[in-house]
Amino acid sequence: MSNNDNGDNKGPDPRIPRFNFNNRIALISLLILVSFFVFFFVYNDRSGTAELPYSTFQTYLDEGQIDQVKIIDQYEIQGTFKAKSGDVGFFKTTIPYPDPDLMKSLKDKAVKVSGGAKAVSPIAVLIQFLPWVIGFFFIWFMFRQVQGNGNKAFSFGKSRAKRYMDTNKRITFGDVAGQDEAKYELQEVVEFLKSPQKFARLGAKIPKGVLLVGMPGTGKTLLAKGVAGEANVAFFHMSGSDFVEMFVGVGASRVRDLFEQGRRHAPCILFIDELDAVGRTRGAGYGGGHDEREQTLNQMLVEMDGFDTKDGVIILAATNRPDVLDPALLRPGRFDRQVVVDMPDIRERELILRLHAKKLPLADNVDLARLARATPGSSGADLANLVNEAALFAGRKSKDRVDMEDFEEARDKTLMGVARKSKIIPPKEKQMVAFHEAGHGLLHYFLKNADPLHKITIIPHGRALGVAFSLPEDDAYSRNRGWLLDRITIAMGGYAAEKLMLNETTTGAQNDLEQATELARRMVCEWGMSEVLGPIAYGQKDEPIFLGKEIARHKDYSEDTARAIDNEIKKIVEGCLAESERILGEQRDKLKLLAETLLVKENLDDDEIRTLLGMPPRKRGEFEPATAAAAPATPAAVPVSSAEGGL
Repeated sequence: MSNNDNGDNKGPDPRIPRFNFNNRIALISLLILVSFFVFFFVYNDRSGTAELPYSTFQTYLDEGQIDQVKIIDQYEIQGTFKAKSGDVGFFKTTIPYPDPDLMKSLKDKAVKVSGGAKAVSPIAVLIQFLPWVIGFFFIWFMFRQVQGNGNKAFSFGKSRAKRYMDTNKRITFGDVAGQDEAKYELQEVVEFLKSPQKFARLGAKIPKGVLLVGMPGTGKTLLAKGVAGEANVAFFHMSGSDFVEMFVGVGASRVRDLFEQGRRHAPCILFIDELDAVGRTRGAGYGGGHDEREQTLNQMLVEMDGFDTKDGVIILAATNRPDVLDPALLRPGRFDRQVVVDMPDIRERELILRLHAKKLPLADNVDLARLARATPGSSGADLANLVNEAALFAGRKSKDRVDMEDFEEARDKTLMGVARKSKIIPPKEKQMVAFHEAGHGLLHYFLKNADPLHKITIIPHGRALGVAFSLPEDDAYSRNRGWLLDRITIAMGGYAAEKLMLNETTTGAQNDLEQATELARRMVCEWGMSEVLGPIAYGQKDEPIFLGKEIARHKDYSEDTARAIDNEIKKIVEGCLAESERILGEQRDKLKLLAETLLVKENLDDDEIRTLLGMPPRKRGEFEPATAAAAPATPAAVPVSSAEGGL
């Protein structure tokens, strides 16, 4: 992304191969070799040599016309003869049988006799020389590769950074929807790359390194390219895993080469994606403190500390695990600024959808604002995939435009899995699924803190036989106790409906029980929502730094406390189950009607359910409870699904 010429300097076209000096040498060598073989063939091919029968040879010998002969391997005679006109010619003949009188006759006629071996054929010579010719050209080819491609044959220690400098495809902040705060922070980097003297005269120092932190798919790499595009400078991209190889010392060598490239092309941006692949805390991995990854990290620390602000080189890096990075990387003077690239909110999701959908022919009924509200917790990559899936659905149906139905199907596929309409379910099991999902869905209308219901389906999606799906009215970053209790109550609704209508429960409630128990456990152990145990966090996460994921929880409390925790969790879950049984028992007729209608139609949305049950249409903002949807994945948010279903 540097300043390219506009066509004024007409140099050689790089797409046309140039005929350089090394190519001339190779061509001359090839011509000499070919000339040698041509001469050899011509020299060995005596076109003036006459093939004589042995009887004719004997006649010429008796008449004294044979001048000299050369006997080859006792079977062939070559020589010269004099014609009656005085001309001299070459001949050859083959001895068909052993002739004991031949030598006596030659001696009597005073013929000069010599002997020799049969000459090697040109084909044999070619076969013998062929390996040498192939070896010569192989060595020449390897030599050309080493010279013409930057010593690729010995480039283990060279950086594999990709350089983007095409101004025609330059990405700017205008190509990044949302992320206003992140772009504001990065705008300072752009200003420094454009006008470094503006900061230098005030004595200000620009941050040497900027770390982009965010969940996967939020656009960290796109923002880094946007910085390079806005500043119109070279952009070098490299993954953290590209540094480490099986050869010792290669990673450190590549780090040195990458930073050297940056100095040569300053001002520029060096972008290291997935920094946690090489920047994890030292001493926490296998191999002690001397493994290859840690040596690579040490070299990176040295290079970053040696960078001078006047070099005009900015190091950007991206990771979704800043907690596992080595503290030396995050100190001032290295990555001294962290820019959080968060999940998009409802306004940003709409902007992202519009950005990706502007290339599609949209129908008039497409409501991107509603779609943005229907995709809480989705990243920019998720939304781009959703738009693409909608276009694929429209293409399968041979439509001219992408309509809202295609977007609905794409969203359901993305969030719940592919609809398995061909799956045959026995009638009794299908009835169980209908009562189960009707139990989930009906509770939305009788609980104050629940999110609005969107649709219920008993068509299998993914691993679930049915789904009750809800949508929050607005993004939420934290939840209160009332919402959590209603969420558990709705999760237990399928279990309660099966028990109420069928007098038994099924394995379809497995996922619901897991969600309800996990929420209750976190209420007690993490969020201090138990009156008995109080506002105390119980249990620390065991998270090995080299694995980067929670594998267990450390028990740092007594057996009596553990028993109290179990009792509180059981009390919450059983209390919510009793509440769901009470509501469904009071609304038994509506539960039965809803389940029977689901058996016929298989899909029901909120408006259809309200019409069926005789409820007024819901107005935005009024109390019309529904079921739990996914809160954005923040540390304080509740990581729960936006659908309830059974296996």
